[in-house]
Amino acid sequence: MQPVYLVKGNRTPQAKSGTILKDVPEPYLGHYLIRDILDQTSIAADEVDEVIIGNTGNPAKYPNIGRVIALEAGLDKKTSGYTVHRNCASGMEAMSQAFVKIALGRSDVIFAGGVENMSRIPLLYNEDMTEFFIDLMKSKSPSDKMKALASFRLPHLTPIIAIEQGLTDPFCGMNMGLTAEKIAREFGLTRQMQDEFANESHRRAVSAQNEGKFDNEIIPILAGKNLDDIVTADNGPRAVSSMAKLAKLKPFFEKRTGSVTVGNACPITDGGSMWLMCSEAAVKKYNLKPMAKMIDFHFHGLEPERMGLGPVLAMNGIFKRTGLSLSDMDLVEINEAFAAQVLGCLKVMREKPLADRWDVDVLGELDPTKLNVNGGAIALGHPVGSTGSRLVVTLAHELQKRKQKYGVASLCIGGGQGGAVIIENLEI
Repeated sequence: MQPVYLVKGNRTPQAKSGTILKDVPEPYLGHYLIRDILDQTSIAADEVDEVIIGNTGNPAKYPNIGRVIALEAGLDKKTSGYTVHRNCASGMEAMSQAFVKIALGRSDVIFAGGVENMSRIPLLYNEDMTEFFIDLMKSKSPSDKMKALASFRLPHLTPIIAIEQGLTDPFCGMNMGLTAEKIAREFGLTRQMQDEFANESHRRAVSAQNEGKFDNEIIPILAGKNLDDIVTADNGPRAVSSMAKLAKLKPFFEKRTGSVTVGNACPITDGGSMWLMCSEAAVKKYNLKPMAKMIDFHFHGLEPERMGLGPVLAMNGIFKRTGLSLSDMDLVEINEAFAAQVLGCLKVMREKPLADRWDVDVLGELDPTKLNVNGGAIALGHPVGSTGSRLVVTLAHELQKRKQKYGVASLCIGGGQGGAVIIENLEI
């Protein structure tokens, strides 16, 4: 296995669904990131082997969005491109496939990342409305058409909310919020504990913004229907967040007895992220200075109704694969799909009865000053197809700033999985 280098990583600003990025077509959340990276290297447009993009809500207008992004970025037509889908870890799956191809010597230069414009995930016609249109199109005579039109009823217009269906597990029938409620209830995670975690996420994210910590990883983007707005920063972090304000929010998923609210869960978000990943031969050939080395990745499954605990199983697996441990990690990113889910992971990591239940080692007590140091998805957002690669972008940039060595990025995955990647900072 040859070493795999993370040469340059960047991302768009992330925006709450329905806000400043809502009109940006999905490919445009990725192709300009490739151009920005490529313009900083001596790699020609016809010397990129492949583009691999994670995306979950692939729009009908852009089939195989990975190929569309490759061409929109101005890469040569011979550069292949494809799209991968592993729910929340789609961007990480793109990186893992690039890792394998480079490590095995099959490729030298790959762009891997993810994009998601959740604002643009459509409403769909229901079955009755679809049948109405079919009958209408099949009608040949005027009388047949009138008969078909007469069959129309107002309930036919009741839409199917695609994003709602996408966030509901087809196996256990629970939406992602209910899986967080299950963990909160089983692990005794109170509403106050969840709100405190969420409030701290916003505090850290706002502090990071004020200190310019995201400036090197965020590439501004043109937005608006007339492309007359320049978006430079995430719009999720709330400087006015407080425990008092969070306490006023009502439970969203279990209305009467729940503790998960829109305040202690991640918002629906738009955004993209990208990595240039190269072999050692490419690093030497193009005189590149990599940010980091991707050490390894691991994915692991568990019961869908407790999908939020996936990061623990994935980290346990990657530590066994690499011989590293939690104590070796200088920084840790665990995606904040829900405060309850991250708090549940921390309990499984440190408590033997829980670790035994999921057949993992006791990973240890995680120093809170190492976890999501610039805030997490509760504040920054979770554009599903992008988050897996976005976590690694943020992690690599922060390791570089701190001149620290190892970091692990992990996240839970809808459907009952977890993913993790370990990287080594090369600029110490």
